[in-house]
Amino acid sequence: MTKRMIGLGAVAVIAASAGCDDPSAPATRTAVKPAHTASSGTQSTLLGRASFGDPSEETFKVKRISGDWHVEVKAKSTLDLAVQRIVFQPGGQSGWHTHPGPVFIQVVGGVMTFYESDDPDCAPIVRSAGQAYLDLGEHAHLARNESEATAENLVTYLAPPGAALRNDAEDPGHCPF
Repeated sequence: MTKRMIGLGAVAVIAASAGCDDPSAPATRTAVKPAHTASSGTQSTLLGRASFGDPSEETFKVKRISGDWHVEVKAKSTLDLAVQRIVFQPGGQSGWHTHPGPVFIQVVGGVMTFYESDDPDCAPIVRSAGQAYLDLGEHAHLARNESEATAENLVTYLAPPGAALRNDAEDPGHCPF
């Protein structure tokens, strides 16, 4: 072996052990927590999205009173309404996420279970076909199909014009899954 090869070998050993307090100790890995949780076992289809209102108007307002029934929607100045079909396979889940505005979720097939990030008990909110779940979008939540059959949701979003309909969020860490 030449002196040059011995020198390069010594540099490699020094570089490999640089930063170790005890070169004979086993290396430890540092876990990197992901910035968000990913969905799995789902298929989403955006059925439509449109803006309502006139940007030249300060407020978009719809009000309807019919007998004892009243409804009112108000936005400054316009709003987007989007409709999406989401199919969850058994065990499929949305990952923790938020929305920029309220979301009306209709369970149209199967059974869905929802969890709220601000619930320290992580209590399941179960909805079956024909039932609904309202997410105001103020904090993270997660949707899961904990059944053995496919589940389907029809989701209606109210959002600021052009805003992302979903924002991934970190796992709040208090649910067992």
